[in-house]
Amino acid sequence: MSSRVPEEVIEQIRSSADIVDVVGEYVQLTKRGRNWFGLCPFHGESTPSFSVTSDKQIFHCFGCGAGGNVITFLMDIENLSFQEALSRLGQRTGHEIEISASSTSADAPSKADNRLVDMHEFAADMYHHILLNTEEGQAALDYLENRGFTREMIEKYRIGWSLPEWNYISSALQKKGYTEEELTSSGLAIAREQSDGFFDRFRGRIMFPIMNETGKTIAFSGRIMENTKQEAKYMNSPESPVFQKSQVLYNFHLARGSIRKNRKIVLFEGFMDVIAAGKAGVDNALATMGTSLTAQHIRIMKRFAQEVVICFDGDDAGWEAAKRAAIALNEEKFKVEVAVLPGKMDPDDYVRENGSEAFKEQIIGKPHAFIAFAMMHARRHKNFQYENDLLQYIQEVLQLLAGRSTPLERDLYIKQLSTETGLSQEAILQHYRKLENKSVERNRPEAPAQPVRREPKKVTSLHRAERLLMAHALADASVMDKLAQQDGIPFISEEFQAIYVQLLGFYEEWNKADFHKFLETLQDPELRKLVMETALSERDPDHPEEEISDCLKHLGKHRIEQEISLKIQQSKEAEKQHDLKRALLLAQEVIALRKSL
Repeated sequence: MSSRVPEEVIEQIRSSADIVDVVGEYVQLTKRGRNWFGLCPFHGESTPSFSVTSDKQIFHCFGCGAGGNVITFLMDIENLSFQEALSRLGQRTGHEIEISASSTSADAPSKADNRLVDMHEFAADMYHHILLNTEEGQAALDYLENRGFTREMIEKYRIGWSLPEWNYISSALQKKGYTEEELTSSGLAIAREQSDGFFDRFRGRIMFPIMNETGKTIAFSGRIMENTKQEAKYMNSPESPVFQKSQVLYNFHLARGSIRKNRKIVLFEGFMDVIAAGKAGVDNALATMGTSLTAQHIRIMKRFAQEVVICFDGDDAGWEAAKRAAIALNEEKFKVEVAVLPGKMDPDDYVRENGSEAFKEQIIGKPHAFIAFAMMHARRHKNFQYENDLLQYIQEVLQLLAGRSTPLERDLYIKQLSTETGLSQEAILQHYRKLENKSVERNRPEAPAQPVRREPKKVTSLHRAERLLMAHALADASVMDKLAQQDGIPFISEEFQAIYVQLLGFYEEWNKADFHKFLETLQDPELRKLVMETALSERDPDHPEEEISDCLKHLGKHRIEQEISLKIQQSKEAEKQHDLKRALLLAQEVIALRKSL
């Protein structure tokens, strides 16, 4: 733990950051009694065993043993150093913490990445100012207002205007001290091929900032006001060290609260769809950035939501993309529904033509279930007068039903298929069972790939004694003083020996018990788990001295038993080497040790 951060500041941050709020951004929590429960983010499980205790400000998983406080939770889940986690929490609670370069973890944003973010933030402020406060931005402002953008919307999404000049932003960034390498890496400027210098990537475009999870600008999408064949309608930032399309969901920083509250996401194809949905009061809207839904996107969504409503464009490409996304989300156990737009409309078209209320109530408010949408998709462009189209339709629907539906859903949709096609339910059901058997065989993991069943960890008497003794040492510094007077380390297992050594150093520095603070000094997550499990152990408050004495006796007995086993083995080795004198001596020592027991 860094001594550069005053202890009173650490305590202020720790006490100000509510662990339920912080953990709730990564885990879906449900209150049961005094505690909150959810699925552990540190190991795979289907039954919630992860508990967060608000009054104690701790978390603990009864499945894998993970545990700690709000700071160590961030350290573990984001792979951060203590200072980085403290800085993150400090931003939430209004405490600025300066991070030393030596304290940053390998996966944390580097100083170079932070400078790239600062460049984008500077550009976003500049574009926004030009749009709202200058004569040069008036035409773009009028254009936006004519398309239904209010001042509130423009400020909410930080929309701006890039001047139709060659190097306005690149010159401003260079004056701010950013290097040529940073200009190129950011994607905001492009190096000239025929001469020295740079020109702006975005010129004469309405600028829509793309922000990360914390609301910092990391990229842009620029739209021209007048459609021409010479220029693309939209121009996006290239990927950079701070912007990877496969990991960014537009509007996440604004939608997070609504998503957490409802555990539901409305997913769109593009950022303009999100803005149109925002007009209609759909506050839990996200969009991918011109790419298909990826595993990284789904992992982010899974932290906050259980349900997803997909609303993609009504053209053929939109239907295909919606089907792919729906299947991917369904396989990750989301409840998936699809809101279908009429004709070839996109959400922005629909809102402008039919109004915000109709969009929210008739489209988003009345989505189709996953299988129902799949049936609609399979019927598209098919003529049931042709036998091939009819059989292909049935095949497509049954393939999606197989392995993805409950018995009730299966019966409902097979009945619907029978009504639509005129084929008997029995014939369709028979074909379905064949496909389902194939699906089971195909998805059955091979023997090496089968998940290893997690057996409950056997708690030995030795572990109980070490854990109870360490629990007393964690709760009372005077106990540690007594243990330090023993000959050697009183603990036997390596993990408790490691904790003992670190706890000795902790008490030398702080001279008082504080397991929260001690947890934060431990870099090894496995040791943090064990300390947390130990700190939660029940001690006898009325007879601590007797309990400590019993633990030490048990550990002493175990140590003697270890020594006996070792000497018996040595004696056998001596006999093999015909060293009878040494074998006899060792046997006598074994007898003496057994008597001491």
